[in-house]
Amino acid sequence: MRATVDPDMGARVHEAICGLGIAVRTNAHVQGLETGDGRVRRVVTADGALPADIVVLGLGVRPNTALAADCGIPVGVTGGVPTDLRMRVVGPSGPVEGLWAAGDCVQTTHLVSGQPVHVPLGTHANKQGRVAGINIGGGYATFPGVIGTAVTKVCDLEVARTGLTEKEAHDAGFAFVTATVESTSRAGYYPGAASMVIKLIAEKRTGLLLGGQIVGREEAAKRIDALAIALWNRMTVDEMTALDLSYAPPFAPVWDPVLIAARKAADTVHHAG
Repeated sequence: MRATVDPDMGARVHEAICGLGIAVRTNAHVQGLETGDGRVRRVVTADGALPADIVVLGLGVRPNTALAADCGIPVGVTGGVPTDLRMRVVGPSGPVEGLWAAGDCVQTTHLVSGQPVHVPLGTHANKQGRVAGINIGGGYATFPGVIGTAVTKVCDLEVARTGLTEKEAHDAGFAFVTATVESTSRAGYYPGAASMVIKLIAEKRTGLLLGGQIVGREEAAKRIDALAIALWNRMTVDEMTALDLSYAPPFAPVWDPVLIAARKAADTVHHAG
C-alpha cells in the first residue's frame, strides 16, 4: 500500500491521534471477527480479542480492470488502464482507435518521478472525464499527469502531502535532502494560533522541490496547495523563499510556515554542496 507520509511524520500523526484518546495498535494482525445477536462484538488479533461495536476496514484501493483485461484492453503495471495525454487508451502499438478511459480505472504519470502511478481521486477523475469528453466531441484537451496531492483529517488533526515521499524519491533515483520545521498557523500572539510541522524534500544538487508533507491543526492542511503549485512549476526551494504569500496576523505569521520550511530546505541544500 502506498504510504501517505514518511515514518517521521507518521510518528507525529500517531502521537497526535493518541493525544485525542484513541488507542492505536500497529502490526496487529487481524485473524477474524466474532459476532453475536447479528452484530460484530470483537476483533480477533494475534495478540487477543478487542471488543468492538463497529468495524471499519481500510484495505486500500485497486483498479477494477478485470472487464477491460477480459476484452483485450491493455492493463498497465499499476493495474490501471494506460492512456495518453488525451485520455485515449494506449496499447503496444500506440493509441487504440475509438477507445477512451478516465477515472479510478486509469493509470497515469507522476510528474515528479516520471513513473506510472494509480492515484484514484475525485479531482483527477473529474479532470480526466472532462478531457476525454472534449476530445470525444472533436475538441482538444490534455491531462498531463499528477503530483500526488492529498489531504485528510482525524478529528481536529490535519494531514497533507504532495509530490514524493522519501521512499518514493529514493526509488525514483533522486539524491535528496530533507528539512522539517515547526511553526504556527497565525501570528503567535494572535488568539487561536495552532502549531504545524512542515517537511520538504529537495533534490540534493539542484534544490528542486520533490515533495512536501504537513501535520498540524486548524488551517494547516490547505497550505499543501502552495507546495503543490511550486512542484507543478518545478520550483527550487531557493526560489520558494521569495514567494509573495499573504500576511495578516489572523492568517499567518510574518514568515509563513511554507517560507520558513523553504528557507531551511535551501540552507540544507547549500550545506550539502
